[in-house]
Amino acid sequence: MTVSQRPRGDKALGMNQPMSRRDFLNSTLLASGSLLMTSATPLQLLAEEDDWTGYGGVGDYSKSNGNTLEVLAAGHRIRDGEFDQLPGNIVDTGELFDCVVIGGGISGLATALLFLRKGGKKRSCLVLDNHPVFGGEAKRNEFIVDGHRLMAHQGSAVYFVQYPHSFLGRFYDSIGLKAPRLAYQKWAGPATEMPLSKTPYDMVGSELANYGLYFGAKFGQEPGIWLIDPWERKLEGAPISESARAELLKWRAGPQQEEKRPKYFGDRISRHLDSITLEEHMMRRFGISRETIRTFLSPVEGGGSGLGPDALSAYADYAADMLHPLQSDETDQMFPGGNTGIARLMVKTLIPESVAGDDSMEAICRNEINFAALDRPNLPARIRLNSTAVWVKHDGDPEKSESVSILYAREGKIYRVKARTTVMAGGGWTTKHVVRDLPQAQQQAYGQFYRSPCMMANVAVRNWRFLYNMGISGFRWFEGVGNYTEVQKTALIGADTATISPDSPVVLPLKVLYSYPGLPAVDQGHRGRGEMLTTSFRDYERQIRQQFTDMFARTGFDARRDIAGIILNRWGHAYLNPQPGFFFGKDGKPAPSEVLRSTPFGRIAFANTDLAGIMDHRCSILEAERAVGQLLDQVLTD
Repeated sequence: MTVSQRPRGDKALGMNQPMSRRDFLNSTLLASGSLLMTSATPLQLLAEEDDWTGYGGVGDYSKSNGNTLEVLAAGHRIRDGEFDQLPGNIVDTGELFDCVVIGGGISGLATALLFLRKGGKKRSCLVLDNHPVFGGEAKRNEFIVDGHRLMAHQGSAVYFVQYPHSFLGRFYDSIGLKAPRLAYQKWAGPATEMPLSKTPYDMVGSELANYGLYFGAKFGQEPGIWLIDPWERKLEGAPISESARAELLKWRAGPQQEEKRPKYFGDRISRHLDSITLEEHMMRRFGISRETIRTFLSPVEGGGSGLGPDALSAYADYAADMLHPLQSDETDQMFPGGNTGIARLMVKTLIPESVAGDDSMEAICRNEINFAALDRPNLPARIRLNSTAVWVKHDGDPEKSESVSILYAREGKIYRVKARTTVMAGGGWTTKHVVRDLPQAQQQAYGQFYRSPCMMANVAVRNWRFLYNMGISGFRWFEGVGNYTEVQKTALIGADTATISPDSPVVLPLKVLYSYPGLPAVDQGHRGRGEMLTTSFRDYERQIRQQFTDMFARTGFDARRDIAGIILNRWGHAYLNPQPGFFFGKDGKPAPSEVLRSTPFGRIAFANTDLAGIMDHRCSILEAERAVGQLLDQVLTD
């Protein structure tokens, strides 16, 4: 069976078309949550036909690509105050759990697992997740292309080999990741071998001989031009000014003087870096201009925090290094479908019947999720999907209360469960609305957590010979949808063939960040969400097809023939954007994260990667470990 999306006439290739009602909506960038002259938002108008979700692929995740329309609608209802007053038709489930975890991403799943391990066999835990599948951004897309099953990550992608006796190393081992260095596809066929990546980020920063830069209309090039092996060629032939070329070569050569890097969290260098923007740091470090950074390096530099260097704390560029993974050339690893593998391993450990088959990594990666097993009565761990928490509040004085009431929306009804403890493991953008008795100090802290959107557009192609014939497997561009992509070899635990060649079908992931250098981070986030949420699937599809045509038609690429499918994964609040002062505080005030991490609020603890300021699944696990320890030590002392 072959999955493909039929081209929609000339419109699929971006030919001139009359402007429709949808086109008008999509040409207008509105901040998320703003209204038209009617009471309907652009998102609601697009949803009338659901020309927003688009194709979802096959398999377990086919109905859960990114934030679904239902998830977005529920989040906007919370934001707009619909649940500020308790409804009169609440369905009380009569359930009382030792812990209810809000959010079924990596942090929420790790919380449930660690709570049951540390709290004892008699404890009970319920995970409420608002999506159709657990995992948060650790989900995958699946395509069937010319008989081959392909997997691609929706968001969270890479994991890192840890020191075996570290907490994270032992945690990986405990969920079945006992051989963290995976085996990958080998080269096959008569064509000369080209080095390929294991992750979508291997070539970013290294850009070896098989890498290309594309310069299009932004640089006055119509048709655009390619520069292959750009750094070895010293950017000769690039349609840029001599000053820009000189500055980019300085950046590529590295710091002009010996660099003093942070040695541990909170040292003098760390605190200095947190007092300036990453853009300011790069200007001093490399001796390059603001214009060069914003034109050529943003948002790839800083992309790990979702925006360009202009809006971010300089420490954000170093923070993940303080997690100290094992130093090795084989540190970076990736499951087929990214950290979906980590999520599935955790759920299989929590609920053994949740994934069909045995405990091998191959079975857990390849086999279907048994959704019926996730929420069975009397199990210590339960996961309740499509359930959006809308109200969390202590039953009485938070300092004296014996329980917390949690209300969640599901299939048009509002349900109530009770918990002896609660962990808010979802994003802070909803937590600050959902926890109804949250003190002012925590409210103000959450007010300093700025988030920006990201869209992962996964483009399945029937082969990548059009790239191979150009001598590249990875490339970068400076306008249009996304910024860079590269061909990856797949880990064998999920690949249906042990080899790869230029004639193999592959998925090219386009990571789309919405960066508007010069605007405050909060405004960049609003504007990006407005653009992402009000653009239809059809228009994004048209843009991607046209972009690939512009880049590759001269090599024989035909979008109608060669693109087998496109899946869009839209994440409205994908990245925390840590501004200067986020990590260590400023103006004599504490870091906002420390206000939330220092101690539970009554029976409620907070655990999410946001609190670390590092968008990394390792931090999700570490924050879960901290929150569980706080609840068991300070609240559940019986």
